[in-house]
Amino acid sequence: MPLHLPVFERNGRVLARRLRAQWLRAWWLRGRRDIPGRRGSIGIEELVVRPGRGSDPRTRDKRVWLAVAAGRAVAVVSRASGRGAGGVIGGRVTLMLAPSTAEVLAAGRDVFLVSGTNGKTTTSALLTAALSSRAVVVSNGDGANTDSGLVTALAGSDADTVVLETDERWLPWAVSQLDPAAVVLLNLSRDQLSRHHEVARLVSTWRQALRGVPMVVANADDPNVVWSALAADKQVWVGAGQVWTQDSVACPRCGRLCRRDGEPWACVCGLTRPQPMWWMEDDDLVCDSFRLPLRLQLPGRFNQANAAMAVAAAVSGGVEGETAVRAMCTITDVGGRFAIEDQDGRQVRLLLAKNPAGWLETLRLVSHGDGSLVLALNSDGVDGRDPSWLYDVSFTGLAGRTIIVMGRRSTDLKVRLKLDDLTCVSAHHILDALALLPSGRVDVVADYTAFQATRRELAHASIR
Repeated sequence: MPLHLPVFERNGRVLARRLRAQWLRAWWLRGRRDIPGRRGSIGIEELVVRPGRGSDPRTRDKRVWLAVAAGRAVAVVSRASGRGAGGVIGGRVTLMLAPSTAEVLAAGRDVFLVSGTNGKTTTSALLTAALSSRAVVVSNGDGANTDSGLVTALAGSDADTVVLETDERWLPWAVSQLDPAAVVLLNLSRDQLSRHHEVARLVSTWRQALRGVPMVVANADDPNVVWSALAADKQVWVGAGQVWTQDSVACPRCGRLCRRDGEPWACVCGLTRPQPMWWMEDDDLVCDSFRLPLRLQLPGRFNQANAAMAVAAAVSGGVEGETAVRAMCTITDVGGRFAIEDQDGRQVRLLLAKNPAGWLETLRLVSHGDGSLVLALNSDGVDGRDPSWLYDVSFTGLAGRTIIVMGRRSTDLKVRLKLDDLTCVSAHHILDALALLPSGRVDVVADYTAFQATRRELAHASIR
């Protein structure tokens, strides 16, 4: 039967079924079959480029590696058709053909999971840099952090050390499938309100999933994280801070109000802030046994907090603290975040903010400057369709700045800024916005899809 591989199907499930029905099922049963259109016979062993360790039990499951090969083929088609990088659709096809792929690929590897509402990508990059000082590390640096993206990352390398950024909703699945050596928990707050309806529900699922996990590196300043982390066998507490507290007002254990009053948070039920083993003092990261100057090239207090979490995890994984910090300080941007692009005499710095906690931290960062601002807001897919959280964030710190707004929800931004007595001008695209601004520093604060669109437009403009 000939192989009919469509250019690309919007629905990956349809494509997976067609592949399985037309071609792969026969291979599944026999393990070896002539490929139509090719001379001779090619076996599964020749089709799949396997990791080099022949004794590794992961290489013996032909069903899994056949599924991996199919996923790679679909990813190639996706890239060739210009529909995307192919990692997500390829992982989806792989999981449909062999649901046990993640478990098989993770066997025998040291897996570090990083999850939370904000800071996952940056913390994962910092942790990967630190662990790379002692071993080869594979990570999902592209930000694909659901099941399909995790499988694609695992299949992409046979490195023994794995760092995976994991969507907070998919963390229970990742824990159950990957048997992690450690889980890094950053924070929990509202995000994508159309998808994550209640933070309390995520806290409950996290706590159930973390039972029996060997070690959790957790933010001691977030009650939601602490209550979840207490289910693990061992906790490494980090004083990472928590500026946004509106989603942790109620105690996750009993529902009463958490007391703060300038003191470490506590509840009358007995749930209190644990004593941190790592914490920040000015620009120094402090542990019981030593102090490490933390001079990152990434801006903002929140990135220092991310680095503190990453150092604690790396040290728990056997890396010297000084070595970990030295590796992290070489990072200048993460997936375009914090990168500075020169565009017609303007230094454009790209900043990602996608929920109230993220916008609060980012607005605190840009409020210390005096350059122009571009604020971009969409509500497409991963952005979340409900932007009502804008009214929980104060924009008053931007007074006196020249502000341009853009994106599908630019009108919502204009109304919100008007309520804080701020004026702004609308633009359709980043190049239009920059044309309205004087030379010098321009900070662009955008949610996810607006951020990616801005990166593409700036990249195309620089090529021209």
